Amino acid sequence: MTELSAVTKRQKWMQVLARAGHDLQQFEAELAPYEYRYIRSPETGMVMARGAAGGTGQAFNVGEVTVTRCVVRLADGAMGYSYVLGRNLRHAELAAVVDGLLQGSAAEHWFEKIIVPLERIQQQRRTARAQEVVGSKVNFFTMVRGD
Repeated sequence: MTELSAVTKRQKWMQVLARAGHDLQQFEAELAPYEYRYIRSPETGMVMARGAAGGTGQAFNVGEVTVTRCVVRLADGAMGYSYVLGRNLRHAELAAVVDGLLQGSAAEHWFEKIIVPLERIQQQRRTARAQEVVGSKVNFFTMVRGD
Protein backbone atom coordinates (compact mmCIF):
# COMPACT_ATOMS: atom_id res chain seq x y z
CA MET A 1 0.00 0.00 0.00
CA THR A 2 1.12 3.54 -0.58
CA GLU A 3 1.78 5.86 2.32
CA LEU A 4 -1.76 6.99 3.02
CA SER A 5 -3.36 7.77 6.32
CA ALA A 6 -5.17 4.89 8.02
CA VAL A 7 -8.51 6.62 7.37
CA THR A 8 -7.75 7.10 3.67
CA LYS A 9 -6.67 3.47 3.30
CA ARG A 10 -9.87 2.28 4.91
CA GLN A 11 -11.98 4.59 2.78
CA LYS A 12 -10.32 3.11 -0.30
CA TRP A 13 -10.94 -0.52 0.62
CA MET A 14 -14.49 0.21 1.81
CA GLN A 15 -15.22 1.81 -1.55
CA VAL A 16 -13.82 -1.18 -3.44
CA LEU A 17 -15.74 -3.64 -1.25
CA ALA A 18 -19.00 -1.70 -1.60
CA ARG A 19 -18.70 -1.77 -5.40
CA ALA A 20 -17.57 -5.42 -5.60
CA GLY A 21 -21.01 -7.00 -5.85
CA HIS A 22 -20.91 -10.65 -6.87
CA ASP A 23 -17.16 -10.43 -7.60
CA LEU A 24 -16.51 -10.65 -3.87
CA GLN A 25 -17.98 -14.16 -3.79
CA GLN A 26 -14.98 -15.55 -5.67
CA PHE A 27 -13.02 -15.13 -2.41
CA GLU A 28 -15.63 -16.90 -0.28
CA ALA A 29 -13.60 -20.13 0.07
CA GLU A 30 -10.57 -18.20 1.36
CA LEU A 31 -12.72 -16.37 3.91
CA ALA A 32 -14.57 -19.50 5.11
CA PRO A 33 -12.03 -20.54 7.78
CA TYR A 34 -12.38 -17.24 9.64
CA GLU A 35 -14.87 -17.33 12.47
CA TYR A 36 -17.05 -14.35 13.21
CA ARG A 37 -20.30 -13.53 14.86
CA TYR A 38 -22.88 -10.99 13.89
CA ILE A 39 -23.12 -7.77 15.81
CA ARG A 40 -25.73 -6.68 13.27
CA SER A 41 -26.75 -9.39 10.83
CA PRO A 42 -27.17 -8.35 7.19
CA GLU A 43 -30.32 -6.26 6.86
CA THR A 44 -31.80 -4.21 4.09
CA GLY A 45 -33.24 -0.74 4.47
CA MET A 46 -33.64 2.55 2.69
CA VAL A 47 -31.65 5.77 2.81
CA MET A 48 -32.34 9.13 1.22
CA ALA A 49 -30.01 10.02 -1.64
CA ARG A 50 -29.14 13.71 -1.92
CA GLY A 51 -28.00 15.60 -4.97
CA ALA A 52 -26.91 19.12 -5.81
CA ALA A 53 -27.86 21.15 -8.85
CA GLY A 54 -24.82 21.29 -11.08
CA GLY A 55 -22.87 19.32 -8.49
CA THR A 56 -22.32 22.40 -6.34
CA GLY A 57 -25.70 24.13 -6.15
CA GLN A 58 -28.66 23.87 -3.83
CA ALA A 59 -28.98 20.38 -2.27
CA PHE A 60 -32.17 18.41 -2.86
CA ASN A 61 -33.53 14.91 -2.17
CA VAL A 62 -33.16 12.70 -5.24
CA GLY A 63 -35.04 9.76 -3.75
CA GLU A 64 -34.61 6.68 -1.63
CA VAL A 65 -32.14 3.91 -2.41
CA THR A 66 -31.94 0.40 -1.02
CA VAL A 67 -28.90 -0.30 1.19
CA THR A 68 -27.80 -3.46 2.99
CA ARG A 69 -25.59 -3.23 6.07
CA CYS A 70 -23.77 -5.71 8.26
CA VAL A 71 -21.45 -5.62 11.28
CA VAL A 72 -19.37 -8.61 12.39
CA ARG A 73 -16.82 -9.32 15.11
CA LEU A 74 -14.01 -11.65 14.12
CA ALA A 75 -12.57 -14.21 16.54
CA ASP A 76 -9.56 -11.91 17.18
CA GLY A 77 -11.92 -9.10 18.25
CA ALA A 78 -11.69 -6.98 15.09
CA MET A 79 -14.96 -5.37 14.00
CA GLY A 80 -15.90 -5.33 10.34
CA TYR A 81 -18.56 -3.03 8.86
CA SER A 82 -20.23 -2.77 5.49
CA TYR A 83 -22.86 -0.71 3.70
CA VAL A 84 -23.64 -1.74 0.13
CA LEU A 85 -26.21 -0.56 -2.38
CA GLY A 86 -28.94 -3.06 -3.13
CA ARG A 87 -30.30 -6.14 -1.41
CA ASN A 88 -27.39 -8.59 -1.61
CA LEU A 89 -27.12 -9.88 1.96
CA ARG A 90 -24.12 -12.11 1.21
CA HIS A 91 -22.22 -9.22 -0.36
CA ALA A 92 -22.72 -7.13 2.79
CA GLU A 93 -21.64 -10.02 5.02
CA LEU A 94 -18.48 -10.82 3.06
CA ALA A 95 -17.57 -7.13 2.81
CA ALA A 96 -17.85 -6.80 6.60
CA VAL A 97 -15.63 -9.86 7.13
CA VAL A 98 -12.99 -8.52 4.74
CA ASP A 99 -13.13 -5.12 6.45
CA GLY A 100 -12.41 -6.83 9.76
CA LEU A 101 -9.52 -8.83 8.29
CA LEU A 102 -8.03 -5.68 6.78
CA GLN A 103 -7.78 -4.18 10.25
CA GLY A 104 -5.74 -7.08 11.62
CA SER A 105 -2.07 -8.00 11.57
CA ALA A 106 -2.36 -9.63 8.11
CA ALA A 107 -3.88 -6.50 6.54
CA GLU A 108 -1.24 -6.24 3.80
CA HIS A 109 -1.84 -9.87 2.77
CA TRP A 110 -5.61 -9.36 2.52
CA PHE A 111 -5.21 -6.05 0.71
CA GLU A 112 -3.06 -7.69 -1.97
CA LYS A 113 -5.19 -10.86 -2.07
CA ILE A 114 -8.66 -9.26 -2.29
CA ILE A 115 -8.67 -5.48 -2.70
CA VAL A 116 -6.06 -5.21 -5.47
CA PRO A 117 -7.75 -7.82 -7.74
CA LEU A 118 -11.21 -6.32 -7.11
CA GLU A 119 -9.90 -2.86 -7.87
CA ARG A 120 -8.35 -4.16 -11.10
CA ILE A 121 -11.68 -5.74 -12.15
CA GLN A 122 -13.55 -2.52 -11.39
CA GLN A 123 -11.04 -0.43 -13.35
CA GLN A 124 -11.32 -2.76 -16.35
CA ARG A 125 -15.10 -2.39 -16.28
CA ARG A 126 -14.85 1.40 -16.08
CA THR A 127 -12.43 1.43 -19.01
CA ALA A 128 -14.65 -0.88 -21.10
CA ARG A 129 -17.70 1.28 -20.32
CA ALA A 130 -15.82 4.45 -21.25
CA GLN A 131 -14.83 2.87 -24.58
CA GLU A 132 -18.47 1.95 -25.26
CA VAL A 133 -19.54 5.51 -24.57
CA VAL A 134 -16.81 7.00 -26.78
CA GLY A 135 -17.98 4.76 -29.61
CA SER A 136 -21.44 6.30 -29.49
CA LYS A 137 -20.33 9.89 -28.93
CA VAL A 138 -21.77 12.44 -31.32
CA ASN A 139 -19.95 15.71 -31.88
CA PHE A 140 -22.22 18.61 -32.68
CA PHE A 141 -20.92 21.84 -34.09
CA THR A 142 -22.48 25.03 -35.32
CA MET A 143 -21.56 26.65 -38.54
CA VAL A 144 -21.81 30.41 -38.51
CA ARG A 145 -23.15 32.01 -41.64
CA GLY A 146 -21.27 34.94 -43.00
CA ASP A 147 -22.78 38.39 -42.80
